[in-house]
Amino acid sequence: MFLCVLVQTNNHSTQTNRATLKSPQSHSLRKAQQGNERPKDPKLWPYFQDGLRRIDYVLTYHVQKPQSTRKQSAKSCLCFKFRRERSSPPVHEDPELAAQEQRLDYHEDDQRLRREEFEENLREMGLEMEREEGNKIPGVGFLKIHAPWEVLCREAEFMKLKMPTFKVFVLKVNMFVQKVTATLQPKVGENRVENEKYLSYPFSREKQHLKYFGEKVGLYFAWLGVYTQMLIPAAIVGVIVFLYGCVTVEDNIPSMEVCDERNNITMCPICDRVCSYWKLVTACGTARASHLFDNAATVFFAIFMALWATMFMEHWKRRQMRLNYIWDLTSFEDAEVSHEENVKLTCRDRMPAYMTIIVMMVFLICVTLAIVFGVVLYRVSIMTALHMSSTPSFRTNIRATVKTTAAIINLIIIIIMDEVYGAIARWLTIMEVPKTDKSFEERLIFKTFILKFANAFTPIVYLAFFRGRIIGRPGKYIYVMGSYRMEECAHAGCLMELCIQLCITMLGKQLIQNNLFEIGVPKLKKMLRQRKIDKKHQEELDKTLHRHEKDHFLGPFVGLNPEYMEMIIQFGMVTLFVASFPLAPLFALLNNIIEIRLDAKKFVTELRRPIAVRAKDIGIWYTLLRGLSKVAVIVNAFVISFTSDFIPRLVYQYMYSPDGTLHGFVNHTLSYFNVSHFQPGTEPTESMHLGYKVEVCRYKDYRDPPWSDTPYEFSRQFWAILAARLAFVIVFQNVVMLMSDFVDWLIPDIPKDISIQIHNERNLIVELFMKQEQGKKYRNTIGDPSPQPLRSRPSSQA
Repeated sequence: MFLCVLVQTNNHSTQTNRATLKSPQSHSLRKAQQGNERPKDPKLWPYFQDGLRRIDYVLTYHVQKPQSTRKQSAKSCLCFKFRRERSSPPVHEDPELAAQEQRLDYHEDDQRLRREEFEENLREMGLEMEREEGNKIPGVGFLKIHAPWEVLCREAEFMKLKMPTFKVFVLKVNMFVQKVTATLQPKVGENRVENEKYLSYPFSREKQHLKYFGEKVGLYFAWLGVYTQMLIPAAIVGVIVFLYGCVTVEDNIPSMEVCDERNNITMCPICDRVCSYWKLVTACGTARASHLFDNAATVFFAIFMALWATMFMEHWKRRQMRLNYIWDLTSFEDAEVSHEENVKLTCRDRMPAYMTIIVMMVFLICVTLAIVFGVVLYRVSIMTALHMSSTPSFRTNIRATVKTTAAIINLIIIIIMDEVYGAIARWLTIMEVPKTDKSFEERLIFKTFILKFANAFTPIVYLAFFRGRIIGRPGKYIYVMGSYRMEECAHAGCLMELCIQLCITMLGKQLIQNNLFEIGVPKLKKMLRQRKIDKKHQEELDKTLHRHEKDHFLGPFVGLNPEYMEMIIQFGMVTLFVASFPLAPLFALLNNIIEIRLDAKKFVTELRRPIAVRAKDIGIWYTLLRGLSKVAVIVNAFVISFTSDFIPRLVYQYMYSPDGTLHGFVNHTLSYFNVSHFQPGTEPTESMHLGYKVEVCRYKDYRDPPWSDTPYEFSRQFWAILAARLAFVIVFQNVVMLMSDFVDWLIPDIPKDISIQIHNERNLIVELFMKQEQGKKYRNTIGDPSPQPLRSRPSSQA
């Protein structure tokens, strides 16, 4: 069988497929056939040996043996047996080696039979072929394919591709927007604005296109360009919110109270026995840093990003509709080809595969949860070990060390498991046996998205909503696996740790998994493929190899799914937890400016030319984006309400503060604990660490003091704040959803100028054909027997 498809060539040639017609190739072929053009040198140009027929596709396959020793395919098995009987085997022949050689021969014959059957099918379709085997690259055969003009016309007519006529539209182009966004566009070729469009009609043997990658790849780059442009205002507002936190940090009353040494607040130990009492003033740096991301502007930014996501989706729909009109895709319908030729699989036939998929998906999600739990145990054990250390340098900045190393471990695990989950998702999709290619791709994307989304966001969800909430209280902590006490947040909350996790995960995935892998891995694979050739002949081969032979060393095109997936995960990072990390849009913008250029360079110079595929939208990716933008509203509402101290500050300021300010807020959030109520064996071993005996320590929670009638029970303040948090979630979610739906309703999906042009185009088509019919009637009345057909756009204008 053919092992790969190598589309001719990446930089200087033109590729053709059923949906794409190449006017230079067809025009030059007709001229050459008429004797008006000299044959091309096949060493310099992508042509057959006759120099007339241009190479449209190149198929490659492995050649196991030289051509002189290979057997004929039609009677390969019989001929093999006959030759083995006539030849006299060696006296001391190893039977195992002989059996292995026989298996290899049978395998080679089977592959050759299947290749020749495939080639015969191509000939029946009208394609022309030329073979090269082992001429310059040992063990590699090339099958060059030429699609004659008549075959292209037949297939284009079958697919009802549209043709341009002499009627021309002048398209309205916003030159200001074009100039502003010009710096974001990759410099991969001539970058001119198309402001004219020819009136199009279904193909009739005259359709001519430029050389290109296909609408599916074009839509990806168009979508990435729109997404990158829309990140500009989000990044600007995010930077403003961050700067607002920097400017107001000195005036923030809660952080000032934490940093005030006169308060002399003694806190309870953060772990059993080895941890001692500590002063709240030591958390001054964390409290000040938390204000950078947890301030009043955070709520505004969360609302802004929810509306931004809606604006982005609407802007893309309008841009997609404009591209559909310019690329003549408004009436295109994606034809799905079923793979079930003879055997129809019923629901009962598919049930074992469906059950396996469900069980496997649940198991993999449980594996992700187990990995997160393992990192939690790492944090708890390392923190305890550092507190037990006798080295002073280890005992300083324990929290920062544990946070950073745990985030890096999470990043490494995410990168590794991404590759594992991608392979498992493909295996599960193959097991499912979808009916069509489109169904296969959609199901593969959905499974991969679920697994990779859970892999990337489960640690973040744990930090945002679970850490520090199921720990118990001093004297009655919750333990896991015997002696491991559940970790608690810092005094300023878990928002700072959530920000660190988001920052490391986002930057790490972008720098390592996306950019470094996209640059380094293809080059490494290319180098390994080139090492298979003797270095002595490398320079000679570079001078003598044909274009298609050089392209054999390029990487195979694996599809757009990896490119979309990394951008969808990034979109989730930008929208889902943006309330805790306002700089996420800025980092995404900087990454995408590089990403769009790396992708363009990779498609043009590093990968084999992909098969051009027609598409009028980005498919299931739009549905996933839409779902993420809706979920982002709910997630940010819970982050603001439960992860940050925004609601507790409001409740204190307007219900409990004596002067209507935040003075006394820190003391209001701390509960009292009598140290004599520690469980036996959990009290600090160094009780005099602070230089005095501690009788009462403080911990962050809303509980009654030990001297009340209900000691250590949740106080009234706790229930009041919980009610306010739930009310905020409901109000925030409904208000933002309503605003998003209003923006969605306000902006039409089809631009007004495109709608008018489509209407005018339909009228012009009717007018054009009415004139044609009137011309036929006039010629018939004067006895003209040869009416002229409808003319198309000349090839010089293609």
